[in-house]
Amino acid sequence: MKTIYHQANTRGHANHGWLNSYHTFSFAGYSHPERIHFGALRVLNDDTVAGGMGFGKHPHDNMEIVSIPIEGDLEHQDSTGRHAIIKQGDVQIMSAGSGIAHSEKNANSHLPVKFLQIWVFPKEQNIAPRYDQKSFPVNQRINQITTVVAPDNEQAVWINQDAWFSLANLTKGFATEYTIQRPQNGVYAFVIKGSVTINGIQLAERDGLGISETENLQIAATNDTELLLIDVPMHLN
Repeated sequence: MKTIYHQANTRGHANHGWLNSYHTFSFAGYSHPERIHFGALRVLNDDTVAGGMGFGKHPHDNMEIVSIPIEGDLEHQDSTGRHAIIKQGDVQIMSAGSGIAHSEKNANSHLPVKFLQIWVFPKEQNIAPRYDQKSFPVNQRINQITTVVAPDNEQAVWINQDAWFSLANLTKGFATEYTIQRPQNGVYAFVIKGSVTINGIQLAERDGLGISETENLQIAATNDTELLLIDVPMHLN
């Protein structure tokens, strides 16, 4: 088993006033030679956007971009004509494919929005751009691991990669097991809130842990915990 531990306070940080962002991996002005990506996982940003502010329209191509709101409401618009609001419990994915332009902004003028922005390298290049979002209510994932992003599960949002994202809301003292989807994959675990032990390693809020070359994760919540698991190929084509 291989592990890589990223303590919350070691992440890159940029505060632009309207945007307060923490970067698990190198991004924009934050560059760390040992923190470029974890397999196909390229970006994991922990963003807080001030009321009424947001990211103006900008382009992407050949990247799978997942947004997971933690608090507040996020307004999405893109060049396909899509206009949607996502909120806590929702998961949004945009397959940029051959090219798409989008904007993301705080839908509320008086409250911040907090969300995770996650980029995954795609399996196939230059596919037609696509968008999807679905709701996974928090009260329906108590003490269970819920798949929210997958290439092979109609209940989840589809991704152009052999990658699976799961969310779990675990009560203190609850223990469970997660089986990695493919032998070639690893899992990056990110603690949204609370604290948890994974394969004997203690993680606190906003800590991250990459695990590969194993089949299972043994998970035990040491406090009430919200946990994100990102199961991705460790080798890029």
